[in-house]
Amino acid sequence: MDIGSVVEEYLYYLRIERGSSQNTVDEYARDLKAYVGHLEGLGVSDVDDVSPEAVIGFEVSLSKAGYAPATVKRKMSAVRGLHKFVLSEEYSNKSPIDALKLPKVPAKLPEVLSISDVSDMLDSMECDGALQVRDKALMEVLYGCGLRASEACGLDMSRVHAEDGFLVVMGKGSKERLVPISGAALDALSAYCDGGARAELGMKAKRPSQEDLGAVFLNARGTRLTRQGLFGIVRKAGEAAGIESLHPHTLRHSFATHMLEGGADLRVIQQILGHSSISTTQIYTHVDRQHVREEYLSSHPRA
Repeated sequence: MDIGSVVEEYLYYLRIERGSSQNTVDEYARDLKAYVGHLEGLGVSDVDDVSPEAVIGFEVSLSKAGYAPATVKRKMSAVRGLHKFVLSEEYSNKSPIDALKLPKVPAKLPEVLSISDVSDMLDSMECDGALQVRDKALMEVLYGCGLRASEACGLDMSRVHAEDGFLVVMGKGSKERLVPISGAALDALSAYCDGGARAELGMKAKRPSQEDLGAVFLNARGTRLTRQGLFGIVRKAGEAAGIESLHPHTLRHSFATHMLEGGADLRVIQQILGHSSISTTQIYTHVDRQHVREEYLSSHPRA
């Protein structure tokens, strides 16, 4: 069977049957497009003709192109998933990847801000206009709830239960989870949603869709905030506080680390972050836990 057709079926399988997010499917599509291009360069167009040497050659080409080990591993995971799909759907009775090992990725600890750096940044944010009120609420929610960028952008008003102190978040694989919200994050979100800032932004939408009307975080045009827009807001807030190239995931990492420093149970953090495996959450155990609760309570006004 033609390798290009198999890739299309595999992406459809990921999206419809596995419930993978659009971002994941798009990422796999890019990786597999490069893989198919590599095979076509070797004169291979049928899945039955893919050899282990061809797969190894693709991996080598990625390394020579200068990709980081983590990126190579991700791209090769897409290749491995494709060939497992080929076997399960019986498009071929052999697999060129069985004897292959994914490249080992060096351990890398997440970048984390200090409690004082986060507090100084959030406390210094001005709230003079609707956009600034939104930015403040967004930053507080990202840090206060440990949300991914996509989760914050996808948050709907119907999923905000302020009185009960939780959000219903749609995570990876379209899995819902409850995330607690309180303190500074809840105050900032309530100020944005109930104080007129969100309504002011919503009025700027010329032809708002139901998707836009339900969104919590809106852009300057009154439509749902995009990931690109969110990244820009986070970066700008970081620069204003002297933090270069601040990434939304850094706030998520900081949330988890500060929770752990404050004495939170690792499995509680796992549930809040939406990690399917505790092993993913265990990366945060690199923090020094001596005297952490005393330091946390004395230094973190948003505890």
